[in-house]
Amino acid sequence: MISGLIAVTLALALIPSSGLAQNALKGDPAKAQPIVQQVCSACHGVDGNSPAPPNPSLAGQHPEYLLKQLMGFKPQGAKPAERSNAVMAGMVANLTADDMNNLAAYFVKQKPVSRQARDPELAKLGQAIYRGGILSKGVAACASCHAPNGVGIPAQFPRIAGQHPEYTEAQLKAFRGTERANDPNRMMRAVAAKLSDREIKAVSEYVAGLR
Repeated sequence: MISGLIAVTLALALIPSSGLAQNALKGDPAKAQPIVQQVCSACHGVDGNSPAPPNPSLAGQHPEYLLKQLMGFKPQGAKPAERSNAVMAGMVANLTADDMNNLAAYFVKQKPVSRQARDPELAKLGQAIYRGGILSKGVAACASCHAPNGVGIPAQFPRIAGQHPEYTEAQLKAFRGTERANDPNRMMRAVAAKLSDREIKAVSEYVAGLR
């Protein structure tokens, strides 16, 4: 399943190029602090733990993934932005490549807060899908890409554990409706297209409680 986050976020199965990955790991967290305080904190929290469910938490997220998403909101030369979001487009408009590298390095060092599923029955269904997929629909287990505990696989698949369920749900629906289309090989769009609203909500609820 996803990120966005997310965000969003929740989300969430994007493979950046090796060049992006290397740059993200060279970022300077200290240089990112002024940008976080002035630009990012209102929506994502100064420590990367979003205070608002519609916005993704970024704390502990893989820097390669964060860098790819930040760059995706910004047009590259004559090419339009990969992700369409008026708010984020404004936020990244004046960010340089170094700024984005530094932000990615900053947020990976922040500690994610723990959340719990609010609806046990829904989370139980989500657990079944996350761990075992849905054989009858050809849906693979989310854990195969995002790991059993939702921490993802660095440089390949994002961390989704502890994400706001509202954000994860919104991103899965965006992939299903093709409003979000920056997933390599249509991976997330193919999965989300087979999920019902209840199944999406269930997975989102379960993911929120992972840690």
